[in-house]
Amino acid sequence: MAEVKAGAPTAETPVVPSATPVNAATRKAAGLSFRRFFTKAGVSPYDEIEWEKRTALITDAKGNAIFEQKDVEVPKDWSVTATNIVASKYLHGTLGTPERESGVRALVTRVAETIRDWGLSQGYFKTPEDGATFHDELSHILLRQYAAFNSPVWFNVGCDRIEPDSDAQNWHWNPASARVEFGVTGYKTPQCSACFINSVKDSLDSILTLAKTEGMLFKWGSGTGTNLSSLRSSTEGLSGGGTASGPLSFMKGFDAFAGVIKSGGKTRRAAKMVILNIDHPDIVDFIECKSKEEAKAHALIASGYDGSSPDSDAYSSIFFQNANNSVRVTDDFMYSVLRDNGFTT
Repeated sequence: MAEVKAGAPTAETPVVPSATPVNAATRKAAGLSFRRFFTKAGVSPYDEIEWEKRTALITDAKGNAIFEQKDVEVPKDWSVTATNIVASKYLHGTLGTPERESGVRALVTRVAETIRDWGLSQGYFKTPEDGATFHDELSHILLRQYAAFNSPVWFNVGCDRIEPDSDAQNWHWNPASARVEFGVTGYKTPQCSACFINSVKDSLDSILTLAKTEGMLFKWGSGTGTNLSSLRSSTEGLSGGGTASGPLSFMKGFDAFAGVIKSGGKTRRAAKMVILNIDHPDIVDFIECKSKEEAKAHALIASGYDGSSPDSDAYSSIFFQNANNSVRVTDDFMYSVLRDNGFTT
C-alpha cells in the first residue's frame, strides 16, 4: 500500500516560529506525499493484468434470468461471483445503451480518477505527481481486490461524468454556507457513507420524516438503523383519545419502503436495521414478529404460492422482510437473567 507522509519539516530543517500568528482559516496545508509501492511511474496499472470479456448472469431458483449483461470486461483472475456482483450492482447506465459502463476497467477508472481529481482540486496532494501516484496505487489495489470501497462509493462517485445534468436531490455539505443542505446535487456531491443512524421522536411528523430520510438514503445506496424505543407502545393512550399504533405498526410502513426502494436503484435490496429496547412494552411482539410472518409465508407456499425469492408472491405478501431486528438489553435485564429473576416492562 502507498506510504503516506505529511509535508512536515524533517530533522534537518529547523522550525522557525512565526513572528505573527497564522490564521487557521487561511493557513494552507503542505499536502500529502506518496511513494510508489505496487506500481511503476509511466506504467498503467491497467496494463499489468490480463483482461477478458464475460457474460454476467444471475438466475432465480427456477433458472430464470434475473440479470444479464454480455461482454463485461473483468480481470482474468476475478471470480464469476465478483463479476456478477460488479455488473448487476455497480456498473452505471441503462443496459443496452452506449452510456452503460462496460466492466471493471470503466468502474475503477470512474472512481479512482474522480477521487484523484478531488484531491488535486482541493489541495490534498503536495504535487501533481503525488496525485498521479495516489491514483495508480489506488487503482492497483482495487483491480487486485486487495481492498474495496463500500457500495455507495461504487454506486455514486464519478457518475456526474455519465450524467452531468442529473437533477436528483440529496443532502450535501455546502462549503459556502458551512452547513448541510437538501437540494439538487445530481452526482456532483455524491453520498459515500455506507451506514446512517437515525433518530425518531414520538410524533407523527417525526415518524413520517424518518420514512423520507430512510427512502433517500436507500436511493443512494446506503443503509440505515433506528432505535424505535422512543415511540409509545400499542397499549398507551393518545392525547386526543384512542390508543397509539405502536412501533410495529410503523415498522410495516418502513419495511415496505425498504422493499420498494432498491439500494442504489439496483438489484441490491435496501439494508435496514431496527432496534427496540428490552424494557419497551411491545418487546415480545417485536421479538416474535418475523417468525409469525415467516409462518404466514410457509402457509402461502403450502397453498401453492411461489416462494422461490424475496420478491415472490408468498414473501412479498408478508411484513418485516427487509429489516434486521435487534434487541437492546439493559444491565437490569442481564442481572435478572443472572439471578433467574422475573423482568417486566
